[in-house]
Amino acid sequence: MSALCRDCFKRGEFERRCPACGSPRIVKHSELETLSIAHMDCDAFYASVEKRDDPSLRDQAVIVGGGKRGVVTTCCYIARISGVRSAMPMFKARQLCPQAVIIKPDFAKYRTESRRIMEMVRDLTPLVQPLSLDEAWMDLSGTERLHGASPAETLSRLQAKIETEIGITVSIGLAANKFLAKIASDLDKPRGFSVIGAAEAQSFLAPKPVGIIPGVGPAMIKSLEGAGFSKVGDLARADLKVLAQRFGAQGLRLHDLAHGRDNRSVNPNEERKGISAETTFNEDLSTRSDLEDKLAPLCERVARQARAGGVAGRVVTLKLRRTDFKIITRRRALPVPTQTAKTLFAVGRELLAKEVDGRPWRLIGIGMAELIDADAVEHDFFAGAEQKALVEERAVDKLRARFGPGAVTSGRALGAKRTSHD
Repeated sequence: MSALCRDCFKRGEFERRCPACGSPRIVKHSELETLSIAHMDCDAFYASVEKRDDPSLRDQAVIVGGGKRGVVTTCCYIARISGVRSAMPMFKARQLCPQAVIIKPDFAKYRTESRRIMEMVRDLTPLVQPLSLDEAWMDLSGTERLHGASPAETLSRLQAKIETEIGITVSIGLAANKFLAKIASDLDKPRGFSVIGAAEAQSFLAPKPVGIIPGVGPAMIKSLEGAGFSKVGDLARADLKVLAQRFGAQGLRLHDLAHGRDNRSVNPNEERKGISAETTFNEDLSTRSDLEDKLAPLCERVARQARAGGVAGRVVTLKLRRTDFKIITRRRALPVPTQTAKTLFAVGRELLAKEVDGRPWRLIGIGMAELIDADAVEHDFFAGAEQKALVEERAVDKLRARFGPGAVTSGRALGAKRTSHD
C-alpha cells in the first residue's frame, strides 16, 4: 500500500511513522498514486485568519459574527467543542460558549487571503473550480511530469506552503470524483488529508447518514427518512423507479451518489450562482425608510464584490425574514446586467415597497444572480445608464483603495448614521 509522509514528502510502503523523519503524519492508500481529483477546504477560514493576525487569540474560542440577533459566520475548533456551529444564532452561540471572543467579519481581508491561496492552487493546475472563498475543487490529471510528483505529493506540498506562507491550515480530500473528494476533505479536519478510492466508495458511504451528501439539507433529510432512507446504503439499495417517482431527478442523482458515482468534471468556467449580502437587525424594523437605510450599504457591498470579480448580474434578488423566521424572496430580471449599487438599490427598493405593510422584519438581504462576464455589459449598446453609474462607482472604488474604505460615504449612509445618533 502506497504511503506518503506529509512532513518530508517521502514516498514508499511504510506503516505508522515515516522512516526518513519519524513523523506520524502519514497518508496511505492503495489508490494513492492514481487519484487526481481533490477538494481543498480551509480550516475555519475566517476565524483562522483572525487568530493569525492576533496571536493572543490562539488558545481562545473565537466566533466570527455580529450583532445580538445575527448568526455565526464561522467559529474556531475550540468554540466548536462547546457546540457552536456556523449559521447558529449569535444569542445561542453566546449561551453555549460565553467565554468566546466575538469578532465582526472583515470580508475584504478574507477575500484578499482567498485570492492569495487560489493563486497558489492555480500555479499547480488550470483546472480549479472554487466553491467559495475558502474551498475549491482541483483536477491534477496529467501534472505528474510538470511537478515531478504524484498529485498526492503535490497536494501535500501545497498544504505545507499555504500553512507557511499564508499562516492558516487547509484540509485536503483526494478521490475518484468531485463528490467523494468533498466528503474526504471533511473527514480529518483540521489540517487533514484523506483519501477515498473508487473501489471502496460504496462500502464507505453505505453506513453514513444521508445528510453527508452535499446539498441534502434538513428538509430533504426529513423527507428521505420519512420514506425509509436514513443511510446512504438505503439509497444505494433502493429501486431506481421508486426514487424517481418519489423525488424526481433529485432521486436519480442521490442513487448515483450513493454508489459513489459522479461524472461532473472540474470546470473552472462554471457559472457562479450569485453574490449576496444580508444583515440581521438588532431591533425589528417595519418602516420603508428604515429598511432602505439597511438595504443601501448592502447594495454597495454586493456591487463592489461584482466589480472586483469581473462579473455582472442579470437578476436582482431581495430577501426578507419575518419575526416568525419565515423567509420571503423576490427577484426581478434586468434589461441590462448590472454590477452597480445604483441599479441594485433602485430595483431592490421597488421590490421592497411591495412587501412593506407595517409588519416587523428582522433581516434584509440583496443579491445578484445569473452572473456573466462583465465585458458583456461594457460593450452593450443599450447599457448607457448602467455605464455612467459604473464609471462613477469605479472612481469611488479607486478613492477607497487609496485612502481607505471610509474615504467616500454615500448620502444615504450618512443620513442613516445621523438618524441613528439623533
